Amino acid sequence: MSIRFGVSPIAWANDDMPELGGDTPLESILADIRDVGFEGVELGGRFPRDAAVLKPLLDGYGLGLIGGWYSGSLLVQDAEAEIAALQPHLQLLKAMGSAVFVFAETSNAVHGDRSVPLTAAPRLADGDWPRFGERMTAVADYVAGQGLKFAYHHHLGTVVERADDVDAFIRHTGASVGFTLDTGHAALGGVDYLGVIRQHPARIAHVHCKDFRADTFVRLRDGGASFLDGVLGGMFTVPGDGGIDYGEVMRALVDIGYSGWIVIEAEQDPAIAAPKPYAELGLRTLKAEAAKAGLV
Repeated sequence: MSIRFGVSPIAWANDDMPELGGDTPLESILADIRDVGFEGVELGGRFPRDAAVLKPLLDGYGLGLIGGWYSGSLLVQDAEAEIAALQPHLQLLKAMGSAVFVFAETSNAVHGDRSVPLTAAPRLADGDWPRFGERMTAVADYVAGQGLKFAYHHHLGTVVERADDVDAFIRHTGASVGFTLDTGHAALGGVDYLGVIRQHPARIAHVHCKDFRADTFVRLRDGGASFLDGVLGGMFTVPGDGGIDYGEVMRALVDIGYSGWIVIEAEQDPAIAAPKPYAELGLRTLKAEAAKAGLV
């Protein structure tokens, strides 16, 4: 079993709110990530999109590019159009030797709109799932044929947010459609992440570990906060600082023989939650629990 630990740069520089960490030099971000002890980093909005520039940059810090988020539009265009649109992203990942293509449907997502409350995520009608799933499977088949794992990212504020969304998504997609299992988004979306791991082991293509502060989330949600308000308000944090038992998560991953990346991703305001010490806490927690579970 091969496990590697990586991180998203979103704690240092937030893609959805560029004002968070927007003045932090990329070189400082990468130096922190290297010094904490991560092996890889996911693609961030501040990263150059030319492999001839990005590869030597990351090599200089001893980091690999794990993969990166892609915003899809399969509710409004067919698979052929999506495959054409994703080519620049795919070609960058291939040139970088990345293993994972993280896809999220964002054509009607609200997580980037501060005027929309957490409670107003879009829903798909029952009759819309078959076509959505068919298109998703066609794109995943194509990505798999290009040598990358396709890993769909369920996310608050999108059409795959709640437990019934996840169930419908899995039911209407084929085996090539893997999952980015995100513990924080699952927990706040009411998704049993341990159940998803155990019931759909073949779908777990990638793992994001973020923790949450339950009282903060409930207060913000009930007060009409948006997703971005929730990030600013501190509803997310790193493993070891919230309500998730990562010993259980690691044992569940051992049980299914998971092999791949485990990525810390916790959207916080870097002016309040200094990214490096939080990343150190997250990695220390995950490594300790993984060792006890026999995952590493």
